[in-house]
Amino acid sequence: MTEHRPFEPQQVCTSLDELLANATDRTPMKTGDSLSGALFERVIIDETPHVVKHLHVDDDWLQRSTGDLVCRPAQVWRHGLINALPPCTDSALVGVAQGLGRNGWGAALLMRDVSDTLIPEGSDSVDAAVYQNIIHDVAVLHATFHERPDLPEITPLTHRGLELVPWVTDLEAQLRGSDVVPPLIRPGWEALQANAPEAGRIAWALLDDMTNLISGLEKVPQTFIQGDLKFGNIGHESLSARGGNRTVLLDWAMPGRAPGSVDLSWFIAVNCDRLPPGVSKDDVLVHYRDEMRHLGVDINGWWNQAMDYALVLAFIQLGWSKSGEELGWWADHVERIDRTYALVPSTA
Repeated sequence: MTEHRPFEPQQVCTSLDELLANATDRTPMKTGDSLSGALFERVIIDETPHVVKHLHVDDDWLQRSTGDLVCRPAQVWRHGLINALPPCTDSALVGVAQGLGRNGWGAALLMRDVSDTLIPEGSDSVDAAVYQNIIHDVAVLHATFHERPDLPEITPLTHRGLELVPWVTDLEAQLRGSDVVPPLIRPGWEALQANAPEAGRIAWALLDDMTNLISGLEKVPQTFIQGDLKFGNIGHESLSARGGNRTVLLDWAMPGRAPGSVDLSWFIAVNCDRLPPGVSKDDVLVHYRDEMRHLGVDINGWWNQAMDYALVLAFIQLGWSKSGEELGWWADHVERIDRTYALVPSTA
């Protein structure tokens, strides 16, 4: 077993004033790719631009839907996981305050302003070289923490499956009404069941009983995952001083112990429209697998199960947003995987 240095827990500020003691300017801001309702500020510290992300379940529907009362990004910082990231990845986090707001459920994340590194918003395909660096660096992240026994859970696997379920988002749409995503989810699930009935049936049955799916994911090697690898959360930073590049990973709203395949399946589900020309979803799976092999990870005996189960989990999360040929790809995989592993209980 690989020897790991103990994590070094990081200091957490107890107030926003403490966190921003050296700030000379604070300006509210809105990020175009943020859909959760979190609040942002731009601040200047020591003449350097920073960004503050304010988290609280009262503001963030995604925190509410996933049962996050501890502000998971703050837990990543507290546990010392940020400082243990491999050099090819960067979280931009430099400080955290916790215990804020109602019931002390809130937190504030202080980050370097890395907006100039972020992949541009829009529908354009991502540059092939940038994509390749991302896949490599994510594989390095997963290989670094592969089967490390002291990884904190932070986000339970079951919570990932319940992230975008209709009944939770129905409540959000009724009570809040101002968030963009929740009102789309119920109609999306209805369209899924009409356009891909068998895959829709499997997904709906798994919402009722995820035992076999979660059990299968827990039986394969675990690592530390970022949890939301959409291009809007990713930057590409050139390290001109020493050569090479680094991938910036922002958000950390759904981090924790899980198979690396969970990160990758979400990546292809949420970024499918912006993959480089000529790169298919199946290609992404192969590229990631090859990177893990090159990094010395022994994938024999568990790889196919890890990837298959993670694809089903991603379909439960985002299948409602798929249509046309994209939906067909996912439906074919989900139906095949259910036949192979009998994920849906026979009584469903």
